[in-house]
Amino acid sequence: MLKRTLEDYKVLLRSIPSATVTLFVVSVIVMNLLANKELVSLPWLALDCGFTVSWVSFLCMDMICKRFGANASIKVSVLAEAINLAVCLLFWLMSLTPGMWGAYYDTGSIQVNDALNATLGGSWYVVVGSMVAMLCSSVVNSLLNEGIGRMLHKNTFGSFALRSYVSTMVGQFVDNFVFATIVSHAFFGWTWTQVVMCSLTGALAELACEMFLSPVGFHVVRSWEREGVGEDYLRLHSVEAAR
Repeated sequence: MLKRTLEDYKVLLRSIPSATVTLFVVSVIVMNLLANKELVSLPWLALDCGFTVSWVSFLCMDMICKRFGANASIKVSVLAEAINLAVCLLFWLMSLTPGMWGAYYDTGSIQVNDALNATLGGSWYVVVGSMVAMLCSSVVNSLLNEGIGRMLHKNTFGSFALRSYVSTMVGQFVDNFVFATIVSHAFFGWTWTQVVMCSLTGALAELACEMFLSPVGFHVVRSWEREGVGEDYLRLHSVEAAR
């Protein structure tokens, strides 16, 4: 089973254009790093700076799902989270080293150095909450995207937009809700009203960002289809499905 999974990953990663996988992984890492800073803090809307790139990962998922299916999208999400965890562990280990950050020499303040160590080292509950939220939302987003696509049976931008917007809205809500439940409610004392309202308004804001570049995503996927990108993976799974 493990050998088969690894072989499937090899074929999948050879099939998906490397720029898309790279953008996906980088967006997940940057999103979690920027989540350490507030962007908007209102009773009904709470956004951290990770919001500025979080929608990129969902657009990448929708593109991958459109061409390669929900399972492929989920597998790439798992890979992105594994790499993100490795980066978080590296940051944490580096925060334990005795050296000083460059900002210390600019300010001469040990508090600045400690603050940078705390920010990049991260908190375990934030890392766990973020990973669980992303994995849950990627499964929901990918399966819902594929399910809507099967019902539409069309290869138009309208079809791509509908399946992407609905799945992203629901997936982003799940992402925000799970994270807010694990972190904000449990550790920061948010009420359930704040959890639900901020999850909903945050999902709407993130959806608006994805809508802006979804035509580009559709154009890229259509070019994959015309050029036969990923035929090896699609052929492999069509054979498996026929058995």
